[in-house]
Amino acid sequence: MHRRVPVVPAVVALLALTLSGCGSSSGKADGASTTTTVASSTSTGASSTTAVAAAALPSKGCDAAAAATPVQLDKRTLPVADLTRWYLITIPAATTPAAPFPLVLDFHGLTEGADVHSHMSGFGDLATKDGFVAVIPQGTGDLARWAAGPGGDASAPNIDVDFVQAMLDQVEASVCIDTSRVYATGLSNGAMLTSLLACRMADRFAAVAPVAGATVFDSCEPAAVVPMLTFHGTADPILLFNGGVGDIVKLISGGKGGGKGGGTGGSTAPPTTTIPTDVNGPGYPANVKAWAERNGCGPTPTDTPVSGEITLRTYSCPAGADVEMYIITGGGHAWPGSEFSRNLASVIGPTTMDINATELIWQFFQRFRRMG
Repeated sequence: MHRRVPVVPAVVALLALTLSGCGSSSGKADGASTTTTVASSTSTGASSTTAVAAAALPSKGCDAAAAATPVQLDKRTLPVADLTRWYLITIPAATTPAAPFPLVLDFHGLTEGADVHSHMSGFGDLATKDGFVAVIPQGTGDLARWAAGPGGDASAPNIDVDFVQAMLDQVEASVCIDTSRVYATGLSNGAMLTSLLACRMADRFAAVAPVAGATVFDSCEPAAVVPMLTFHGTADPILLFNGGVGDIVKLISGGKGGGKGGGTGGSTAPPTTTIPTDVNGPGYPANVKAWAERNGCGPTPTDTPVSGEITLRTYSCPAGADVEMYIITGGGHAWPGSEFSRNLASVIGPTTMDINATELIWQFFQRFRRMG
């Protein structure tokens, strides 16, 4: 693998692990070797941004005679595998002088759907404000989901990987995109798909940021190292911090539990904000450590307090292979900084407002670009 080098709403919307595990797959990326460059790698604990100082890789949409019309959460469709798939897209006003836009894909949680998730993350609003294109895709099924989760045949076809590839082709053909600055994030089941894309489509993504559901795959063989930022609450009652799933998931899914997405084992106690946790133990801490090892990082992370309830965990990684995790003490299955998420506290647990995941994700993304 090539290293990346720095240069300068619904209750069940979040029950991803058990219900999605049977339809997952992961495997080797097929694309060309890639690297990533960054402008100046700074600590994401601070609320600062960096500008990527390198030449853009314009998409086919940059050859169009006129710039794409600015839109906010516009619904667009495309046929994939005999299905009509759709996504919401936000395109900001063109810059002067015109320049290709970065692109952020933001995947919803199980049954949440694109419309609801747009309120959860607010990436459409931030895209308009900060000048990038945001796409919020829709999963399949009556209870919208992604075919991503722990387990499954690593070599099996995946309808959502196919969808993402086709969707990227469509967006890049119709909008002027900087193909070196394409990123993926998502919540819960969407975080699992984000993790899968880092394995299967490392040739198209410069960085990823799974929220409450960073997943590892035994057979992950990406074409390039992909930087990762993730978030997880120690009191997550849905995808338990140290592995397994909460009782609310097992109740809805007919008693199933466990799963490799967060390690093994489940909770037999009711969801609570006082479940004992081990920040260096199994489950999601172990998942993030596994990603760091895959990226060639050192085994021992550094934990830096950000606030009374937030710790930023960083690994010592090769340039451009960064792996970072925000550990939210007492945090639930939540999108940090989201008022929408905070209103679901009775189901998903507390949402911290000490940090804003959407802003931190965008700051992290701006540090990296993919180079062919």
